[in-house]
Amino acid sequence: MIELTIDGKNLSVETGTTVMEAALQLDIQVPSMCYNSDLPHFASCMICMVKDTNNGRLFTSCTVKATTGMNIITMDEEIHEARKTALDLLLSDHVGDCEAPCQISCPAHMDIPLMNHLLADGEFGKAYDVVIEDIALPSILGRICPAPCEGACRRKSVDEAVSICLLKRFAGDLSAASRGPRLRGDDNSTVAIIGSGPHGLSAAWYLQLFGYPCTIFDKNPLPGGALRYSVPKEKLPEEILNLEIERIRQAGVVFQMNSDIDPDRMKELEQTYDAVVYPLEKAPKMAIKASALGKEAAWKVRQKLTGQPVTGEPRMFNSRFGRLQETESMEYLKESVPGNRIEPAGGLQEGLTPEEVMAEAARCLHCECRKPDSCLLRIYSNEYRADQKRFQGPRRKPVTKQFQHDTVVYEPQKCIKCGICVRIAAKHQEEYGLTFIGRGFDVVIGVPFSESIREGLTHTAEEAANACPTGALAMKGGRK
Repeated sequence: MIELTIDGKNLSVETGTTVMEAALQLDIQVPSMCYNSDLPHFASCMICMVKDTNNGRLFTSCTVKATTGMNIITMDEEIHEARKTALDLLLSDHVGDCEAPCQISCPAHMDIPLMNHLLADGEFGKAYDVVIEDIALPSILGRICPAPCEGACRRKSVDEAVSICLLKRFAGDLSAASRGPRLRGDDNSTVAIIGSGPHGLSAAWYLQLFGYPCTIFDKNPLPGGALRYSVPKEKLPEEILNLEIERIRQAGVVFQMNSDIDPDRMKELEQTYDAVVYPLEKAPKMAIKASALGKEAAWKVRQKLTGQPVTGEPRMFNSRFGRLQETESMEYLKESVPGNRIEPAGGLQEGLTPEEVMAEAARCLHCECRKPDSCLLRIYSNEYRADQKRFQGPRRKPVTKQFQHDTVVYEPQKCIKCGICVRIAAKHQEEYGLTFIGRGFDVVIGVPFSESIREGLTHTAEEAANACPTGALAMKGGRK
């Protein structure tokens, strides 16, 4: 048996055990992207660096065998920097967006591509669930939002942007009245919110969902703020405004109208309630921005009341590669449909029909990653604050997408050359399998003899896609 120490804990392991495997016996997770316990292994990602304090040497824990007397530490400043550098290098050659440009440009950061996936498949209720996660007033904003998301839509480089606002409006109109609130818990803390405009309504909705009873105070006789008293009714019908507000009321929010909050009354609220959401001084002209700031305020209140750092809504690391090159539009069209933007047959006031919604949503190019929540490159880049531009060259590789397979999609420019898919194909004795092609920085993973991915992964495609640590190899059909 081998006797060693890891992070101050002594243990004994069998001869031949790697340092990473030894750490796992102590429930110490060393990060890695190229390691797979079911496959033969070689180090490639260089994320699993640890240090032996006996000699100060850094090494890859997934390949180095444990030896008697080792005194291993799995984190210090030098190890952290080594892992970050490895991630920076991987990102310098990574061409892929974690989130689509439309989502990034949306002030509320709504997952627009996922909404489009669901609407295209006719799953309208699930699409509403996606929308309401980030936009408290979808029916309202679907009518009055100036659509910065559509300005960033990559479909514009092909013909016309996807009609995102009308799609969002459809999901809200169809589902808002019939779907009850999804309360996430309960808390004794109470929150006062000043103002019943889009900022206050949004803050109240998300705080109520977080489990904090809210009361909105407003000087006007009816709630809605500028939405009711400034937006023309022909643009925003009163029944739509009332419907959205009633949903918020049914979630448990209390409205105290005709309440003019002077300084003395404000002090009273601050003493009575555990938190107060104040009206905006940076008040934006766009209701979507006010609504987004309301959601942000809800996150900050939640963090304050739970003793966390008040930082606002958490944001993950986001890989971005910029505008599409001329040839890349055709690559993205491979998983979309041809045709210009669909205009409502019954006019803008009527909006899109269900059939029109499905057809318009199918125009989405789906620029986002297929694995935004499970991609290890993204997760570790977020954890180590990786810098995508640190080692980036003057030119990037053009995006290509291989759709020849019935069940998986291969995007070589997202590949980190970990070789897991190569080893899976070899383990199951695929006739062609996958292999490393080229040398040095030009190496890619592909199918021998210039065969397609269909011939390379005839019966191991799903296993390889699920094991891929990035979105390079993923199942077809999008995220659901």
